Amino acid sequence: MTRASDMRGGRLAVCKDGLPDWLDPVVHAVETVEPLQLSRFLPPANGAGRQSAVLILFGEGERGPELLLMERASSLRSHAGQPSFPGGALDPEDGDPKADGPLRAALREAEEETGLDPRGVQLFGVLPALYIPVSSFVVTPVLGWWREPSPVGVVDPNETARVFTVPVADLTNPANRATTVHPRGHTGPAFLVESALVWGFTAGVIDRLLHFAGWEQPWDRDKRVPLDWHT
Repeated sequence: MTRASDMRGGRLAVCKDGLPDWLDPVVHAVETVEPLQLSRFLPPANGAGRQSAVLILFGEGERGPELLLMERASSLRSHAGQPSFPGGALDPEDGDPKADGPLRAALREAEEETGLDPRGVQLFGVLPALYIPVSSFVVTPVLGWWREPSPVGVVDPNETARVFTVPVADLTNPANRATTVHPRGHTGPAFLVESALVWGFTAGVIDRLLHFAGWEQPWDRDKRVPLDWHT
């Protein structure tokens, strides 16, 4: 079995062996979803954009399945103050963006931003690369199972404001779902969880994962929440 512990030597690969049964719908969704089913923003055909990766890490907490998220520091130039998956741009040492580069980048960035021990993470899937026009990032979502949880928290306050987990039950609860309204008029799915408004790219990926895994519950899409909802 190839796990995150191999990231400093040899090639990384995904492995589906030994996953908990409740992850089966997610595994199926990852294997069958098409890029345009995830987002209308796909990587430019000319190869432009900065290659990056995020780690969608599923764990099991006191309230069942959960996701690891972080809140970006308000001083950052891009996506400041926004809840997100751990992740960032590929470094040269991460390797080929078309091979295991995104796997290495997702684990490296998660370790740098949250302090998690990558040796406890089993990577089990990769979603099609997506595009964030506002920052020109080409993002590969990498999915992992937190087989051996480790302590997490803010490593560098200049990059991360806080690190937290969200029960999947809270993400699927219709009371916590809304449509966010950007000042420029854009709308998209959002989640009001853990005293945070999860929106944008992260919320869009969570929304699609819940949908294609069959976990989504009917929710009020007319419930609108502005980005400054907490002020």
